[in-house]
Amino acid sequence: MSIHKESVKRVTTHVLSEMKLKGEKISMLTSYDYSMATIVDRAGIDVILVGDSASNVMAGHETTLPITLDQMIYHGASVVRAVQRALVVVDLPFGTYQGNSKEALNSSIRIMKEASADAVKLEGGSEVLESVNRILSAGIPVMGHLGLTPQSIHKFGTYAVRAKEEEEAEKLLEDAKLLEEAGCFAIVLEKIPAGLAKKVAESVSIPIIGIGAGNGVDGQVLVIHDMLGITQEFSPRFLRRYHNLFAEIKGAVETYIGDVKSKDFPNEREQY
Repeated sequence: MSIHKESVKRVTTHVLSEMKLKGEKISMLTSYDYSMATIVDRAGIDVILVGDSASNVMAGHETTLPITLDQMIYHGASVVRAVQRALVVVDLPFGTYQGNSKEALNSSIRIMKEASADAVKLEGGSEVLESVNRILSAGIPVMGHLGLTPQSIHKFGTYAVRAKEEEEAEKLLEDAKLLEEAGCFAIVLEKIPAGLAKKVAESVSIPIIGIGAGNGVDGQVLVIHDMLGITQEFSPRFLRRYHNLFAEIKGAVETYIGDVKSKDFPNEREQY
């Protein structure tokens, strides 16, 4: 029996820990606006990520780097107003936490106060540990993110699978343990070998959420625009499309245009 159906009204970090202990998989999707978040939350999702992927799917940028803290707060606040049940996590955007733990704390405080988020997420391991510790010292829940870290795209130069080599795999495992010891409540693992992701999930007590990390982790996350087929050009192996909304919406718009041009809309029943 699902934990949340039995006993809880609101998903918390503690609930996620219980879900891992009981072997119940955690479902997570992105949302960036009130209307979509309303649907996703009512469907029963466990976690909504207000991801910096808004830079791509909402603003049309090639990378996640351009999105600002103010914009993330705007998206976060829009989502929070819709949510009744899910845990809402907001990404710290590029340049708001790297190399400056004081700025990391200030950025996180703004997200918590102005967006009313439940937690923040940031990318990296040992190199951002000082920022993680400082944020946690204020009582702000932190979700980590290891493996393919899109904010570091210019460093790696590719979106290829990460941690295939032994040295990088060992560092990733150590970083996961560091983040757990620091106090992170969960970690996202993106685009790494399934065997390594399973090993990480078994090596730490906090939930591990995968995206392109196989089925041996504690939960899964996808970008809502990708899984609903709104975006068409992005088709990695790990993506399962559950709908083709691009075609459906396009068809509906084409029908509306035809009805307007032919003077079929509005008809007598649709006017005063």
